[in-house]
Amino acid sequence: MNIRSLTRGDGVVIGAAVLLFIASLLDFYSADGVDLPSVWDTDVYHLALPTVFLTAFVAAGLLVGSRFLPQGRGLAGVPLPAWGTVLAVSSVWAALWSLITCPSTFDLGAGAVISFLATLAIAGVAIAGPKIPALAGQLIPDPAPAAPAAAFGSQPQPGSGYGYPGGQQPQPYGATPQPVPPYGGQPAAHEPAPAPAPAAHEAPAADFTPFWFAVPVARPLFAEDGSSSPIAELAPGTWYLAVEQRGQSALIAQTQDGRRGVLNDTSGIQRG
Repeated sequence: MNIRSLTRGDGVVIGAAVLLFIASLLDFYSADGVDLPSVWDTDVYHLALPTVFLTAFVAAGLLVGSRFLPQGRGLAGVPLPAWGTVLAVSSVWAALWSLITCPSTFDLGAGAVISFLATLAIAGVAIAGPKIPALAGQLIPDPAPAAPAAAFGSQPQPGSGYGYPGGQQPQPYGATPQPVPPYGGQPAAHEPAPAPAPAAHEAPAADFTPFWFAVPVARPLFAEDGSSSPIAELAPGTWYLAVEQRGQSALIAQTQDGRRGVLNDTSGIQRG
């Protein structure tokens, strides 16, 4: 179980489930001079407990628990997140119906109102969470790799900012390294200039050399099977490993927790 596979949307679902449990302990309906029990008293509330609360708890468990299972795992041929989405929508509809059909002799209690808001949050994340970058990003970002310590008495390298692997100057993706002349001297005239290296997207996959890189802004990482739902979000200031090239410009990137995915937008990335 890797907690770094959780997204911010999963964090919202967990928080809404906790809020829903608190709501189940409060008065679902209220009335002057009448002490009504919580929703756990099934003698008074026959359908609210299974249709609103238990259905939403199961939906939250399927949505969050699917993050820790192999991708594509399902029940009766249907992926677990799809089951969770259906149950979440069912629970928010039951909660709304409980508000609409409140008996005329009672008032809405705090439990009924909070349960509707909590189920609405779970259903909203289940439906729109993968499409919103703010919710699809990692709940706990990957830690940056530690830079090797410099030898005692050595001078820092130019441009070796915090976090750069090996203390090297970052280079734009696809740039050709230039030869450095001796200190105070000029390149020898009789030495032929090195031929420019082919662009990274032109090199065959067999000649690809893995390298560390960082993104300038947050960018989604998609599954290798071509699905449109992001599996992670690459954050600025964190170094990731490019292990393979995909197509003309995309890269297969690996996060520090071992997940691999396709980075379609490689513009402006910095190589370590």
